[in-house]
Amino acid sequence: MADAVLYSFRRCPYAMRARMALSVSGARYEHREVVLRDKPPQMLEVSPKGTVPVLVTTEGEVLEESLDVMRWALGQGDPEGWLDRDDPALVETNDGPFKHHLDRYKYATRYEDVEPEEHRAVAMEILARLDRRLDESAYLRGAKRGFADIAIFPFIRQFANADRAWFDAQDLPRLQAWLARLVDSELFAGVMHKHPQWKAA
Repeated sequence: MADAVLYSFRRCPYAMRARMALSVSGARYEHREVVLRDKPPQMLEVSPKGTVPVLVTTEGEVLEESLDVMRWALGQGDPEGWLDRDDPALVETNDGPFKHHLDRYKYATRYEDVEPEEHRAVAMEILARLDRRLDESAYLRGAKRGFADIAIFPFIRQFANADRAWFDAQDLPRLQAWLARLVDSELFAGVMHKHPQWKAA
């Protein structure tokens, strides 16, 4: 049976969470690194919308959403029990309101009539709630990392890196410690390995 095929872009937060789930699951797959301004026709053929990640499973199914890729991977193997530590409401808040404000804070020039500080402030309200939640445990759903942590983590990292000195000065001690643990993990380091642009042989 052929391996699954993942079309990915190293710095995309959606692709990051997909790669982390694939890595922890032990699933076999072929990594195809995409340059977004030069997308391979093989990817566009299976997924015309042209966004990453895209996973073509061993059964030939095409998964175009990162959360679906995560769930497929963990269905192959879930040695850390990530699926037991999901939180759909938290993930929905991250992928909806938080991502909306993150984009308008970090990429304000892409939008008309946007005040990035206003969007940063609303995003911070969401992060403050996460910080309070982490008062109860090291991770969002208990003492160990799980699905909710990994689904949300790349976007919190992106927010933090938009102005690292400012973020580090905020009163978010538990969230900052949570972020540091995930950034410093072997799992994250492994999935951030640089791949050359994939080209069909």
